[in-house]
Amino acid sequence: MVSPLIANIFMHHAFDDWMRRHYADVPFERYADDLLAHCRSFAEAQRVLESIRERLRACGLELHPEKTKIVYCKDEDRRGHHEPERFDFLGYTFRPRLSKNRWGKTFVNFSPAISDKAAKAIRAEIRSWHIGKRSDKTLNDLAHMFNATVRGWINYYGAFYRSMLYPSLRQLEYDLVLWAKRKYKRLRRHHTRAIHWLGQIARREPQLFEHWKLGLRSPVA
Repeated sequence: MVSPLIANIFMHHAFDDWMRRHYADVPFERYADDLLAHCRSFAEAQRVLESIRERLRACGLELHPEKTKIVYCKDEDRRGHHEPERFDFLGYTFRPRLSKNRWGKTFVNFSPAISDKAAKAIRAEIRSWHIGKRSDKTLNDLAHMFNATVRGWINYYGAFYRSMLYPSLRQLEYDLVLWAKRKYKRLRRHHTRAIHWLGQIARREPQLFEHWKLGLRSPVA
C-alpha cells in the first residue's frame, strides 16, 4: 500500500510538473488523485484530456471512466446548452446558479455549493451522535461536544452559498428538540412546547451553538 504522501509526490511529478511544461496556459487544480483543468473551448478540452490520458497511461495510471468528463461551465457569458453542466469536487457541486451583483441584478454564475453527497453525510453524522438519547447531558455539555465539528462544516462548506448548508444543520436543531423532550418530563409529550422552550434559550444565548449563530434556531412562541 502506497502512503498518501508518497502518492502525492508521485502525482506531483507525473502530472503537476508535466502540465506546467506542456500546458502552461491551462490552469489546473489537483487534490490527491482528483484533477481539474480549465480549458477555453471544447476542442482544447478534448486535446488536453487525451494528452492527460496518454501521460497517465505512460505512468501506469488510468483515468476513472465514470468521473472523467468534459463539463460545460455555463454562465452569463456562456449561454449554450451542452451536457454535462455540473461536477462535484472536494465536497462541492459546481453548476450554474442564479446570483446577484452589487446593484441587485440577477445573473447566471457557474459557482460551487455543498454537494448533495456531503450534505447527506453531515445529516448522517449528526444522527449518529444520538443527541436525543443523551438526557444525562446539559445543553452546555452538548455544545462543548459538537460545536467544533459544526464550526468546521460552516467554515468549509459555508464559504460559498452558505444557505445550501442550512437544511443539513437543521438536523441538529431537530435532535436538540428530541433531547429536550427526553430530558424534561413537562416537555415529553409536547413537541411544540419543546420547540418553543429551545427557541427561548436560543434567543437568550445565541452564541451557545454554532448553528444558532447563523440564526438556525427553533421559533419562539
